[in-house]
Amino acid sequence: MTTTEVRVPLAARAIPFLPLGLFAALGASLAYVVRLPCRTGGWNDQISTYTNFCYTDIYPLYFDRQLATENPYFAAVPFDKQVEYPVVLGEVMQVFSWIARWLEPDQVAQAVRFYDLTVILLGLSLVAGVLLMAAVAGPTRRWDALWYAVAPAVVLAAYINWDLIAGALSMGMLLAWARKRQVLAGVLLGLAIATKFYPLMFVGALFLLTWRTARWRPFLVTMGSAAGAWLVVNVPFMVFAWDGWRRFYVFSQERGVDWGSPWLFFQNKGWPVLGEADVSTLGMASLAVLCFGIAVLTLAAPRRPRLAQICFLALAAFMMTNKVWSPQFVLWLVPFAVLARPNWKPLALWQLAEVWYFVAIWLYLLAQPPLSRDDLGIGDDTYFTAVWGRVITIGIMMAFVVRDILRPGKDVVRQAGIDDQAGGVFADARDRFTLASLTR
Repeated sequence: MTTTEVRVPLAARAIPFLPLGLFAALGASLAYVVRLPCRTGGWNDQISTYTNFCYTDIYPLYFDRQLATENPYFAAVPFDKQVEYPVVLGEVMQVFSWIARWLEPDQVAQAVRFYDLTVILLGLSLVAGVLLMAAVAGPTRRWDALWYAVAPAVVLAAYINWDLIAGALSMGMLLAWARKRQVLAGVLLGLAIATKFYPLMFVGALFLLTWRTARWRPFLVTMGSAAGAWLVVNVPFMVFAWDGWRRFYVFSQERGVDWGSPWLFFQNKGWPVLGEADVSTLGMASLAVLCFGIAVLTLAAPRRPRLAQICFLALAAFMMTNKVWSPQFVLWLVPFAVLARPNWKPLALWQLAEVWYFVAIWLYLLAQPPLSRDDLGIGDDTYFTAVWGRVITIGIMMAFVVRDILRPGKDVVRQAGIDDQAGGVFADARDRFTLASLTR
């Protein structure tokens, strides 16, 4: 076979993805435009940052985590000034801070350059995530990835934090699993967990479907590869920078109830009086109950659920019961929500709720100490309409997904004759264990 004969089909397969890549680049560019008022000086004034809705963690953390002068894990800095992220993100921050220091002598200029470099990586991550999602969705539903490319909430939240990196890795993991490349899927999953912790929820989804189908070897290969990849990037820091490495885990455990969480509403209203320990216990218990329900659903459904459906339900349960629900967490859920149920009406309703929350959080912070600008901000009751708007709209989407699992004929993906576009070894697999089999 000649080189020409190989290249032609590859190019032909790539052409359908080109428009989606352009739309993703448009979304990444719009996200940059949203924060231009801050990039040109607004970050140095909190009121301007909030009134222009252009806040990002990237710029202030360059100073607050002492990236301008120190290594985030090895530096002898106070514990609360160490980077509170897993090691992949921490080292991305370190490398870009080195480049920014090399390019700019002034620290303020360095911070802006650090932001620009980070945004380039995040923009590329969005484009990669969209293309990978389109590949997972398959030819008949490729354009569903447009939601991830230019959804309003994605554009608004894209550059608040580094979440898009984990999003690209998660989509890569899903595609590798769909293509039955278990080692690659495991490596990408391990790296995703070492970037942001939420991809850990996908382990449970894979386990439940493995239990139902008894396809244990692919699952174990993937989990072994994930553990190996996670250890490779974590062990050096565990050995040589223990305090810096454990900062993320200590911070996650000790962090109190924060913005966006429904638990903040109950604390604010005193219904009932909740201490930090109570919320941690209730949060874990609520997540355990929801995960148990997802497990029962997976094993009791008349037809094996699709992998994206279980991933979506598990991730949504994690977000709704967490102690913090930052605006950028929408980036976690969008691709899985669309793959789970690509119906535009509930997705559009959810996007409206996310946009309202994005506006509400910054207006609410304007009215809180130390700014206390009641003339510019909003009060508790208005803010909590946005908090519950997200909970309710995601709950509606979860209910539709559960309905599709219990009544597979309603699943628009399967109506096209597809069993599971992301299922890999699960696709068209025979049931080996269900709850109904226990009664026979």
